[in-house]
Amino acid sequence: MDDRTQTSKRLFGETPPEFRAAGRDLRIDVCRGIALWWIFLDHVPNNIGSWLTPRNYGFCDAAEIFMFLSGVTCALAYGKAREREGWSGMIGRSLRRGWDIYAAFLLLTLACAILVYLTGSDDLADGSNTRILLERPGATLAHAAILQYRPVNTDVLPVFVIFHVLFAPLLWLLLRAPNVTLGVSLSLYALVHVLDWRVPAWPNGVWFFNPLAWQFLIVLGAWCVIEGEKFRPWVMARLTLVLAVLYLVFGLVLAQNWRIEPLVSQTLMDLLFPLDKSNLSPIRLLHFVALAIVALRFIPRNWEGLSTPVLSCAKYCGENSLPIYCLGVLLALASQLALLDLSEGLAMQIVVSVAGVLMMIGIARLLNAMGIQRERKSAGTQSIGQVPPVR
Repeated sequence: MDDRTQTSKRLFGETPPEFRAAGRDLRIDVCRGIALWWIFLDHVPNNIGSWLTPRNYGFCDAAEIFMFLSGVTCALAYGKAREREGWSGMIGRSLRRGWDIYAAFLLLTLACAILVYLTGSDDLADGSNTRILLERPGATLAHAAILQYRPVNTDVLPVFVIFHVLFAPLLWLLLRAPNVTLGVSLSLYALVHVLDWRVPAWPNGVWFFNPLAWQFLIVLGAWCVIEGEKFRPWVMARLTLVLAVLYLVFGLVLAQNWRIEPLVSQTLMDLLFPLDKSNLSPIRLLHFVALAIVALRFIPRNWEGLSTPVLSCAKYCGENSLPIYCLGVLLALASQLALLDLSEGLAMQIVVSVAGVLMMIGIARLLNAMGIQRERKSAGTQSIGQVPPVR
């Protein structure tokens, strides 16, 4: 049976109308671009720029935003590919994207090692977890090839490799039993915390982003695309907004508690902290959900502010998330070296933060321009009756 058959009415297991919608929700790329800026700023140690990120104002940080939006974009992109090309075409696209991320991870690993080697900085080698790669390149690259070794700040890429490769069966399950699939994902997340399930790594033993836990955010993002519209009235309800705001205030108070005169008892602080980022602490997860509810309530899809210059720059970065993320990792290493060798003063922190974000924007705009030029050439080739090259 042709799996691209469409009917006017959604049936059990049929692709939801979101996959056939024209246009792209600008909020996705804008938020993803801002998350990339925040990730870069957070990756530079002892950086004043990190005060612009959510890390200092609650429990979660940009990682949760980036993971959730990845689930959203995967569902939209692969769902539309399934509509156009069927399951075989969609599987091919997901495998190619997984390979692209895998290749980018290996190249980024080598680039980090080369950068550290050229600088000759022992502190940077230790801080970036590349000393072992420089001292034992054969064994380290072998473990990197099977995703068991990762330099600092590259941990998210192996997680994305796994989920792009496995997204076809996940999408199949979500289209047929979305709520059951989300429930199974939530159950796995809970078992990770109850039984302390982890994925082995080398040489430190475990993955920093445990895919058994972080899978829930990716599945949740995809579920929101497929089934979330049915629950939108609950999400947009006033009571839900009030609870979300109260939780955000609670998170803000606790995050600032150690910097000002204690407002919360030490017993409660000891109970909640330190937060387990590796296994996506439930407190972090709830904080992200609260942020998402508030953002969804106050930033509509057609908000005019999305076209302002600053948010347009964020959109460019979000549209090129893989190369810009890799660039951000290298810029964070270079910024860390500048702070170590030149100055750790406030002025230098501001300079490296601003320069890094501007460089990310510049490269993203260049990549967009190159993509537009390729599309025009392809359209011109097709217009004169020639077959476009396979990419």
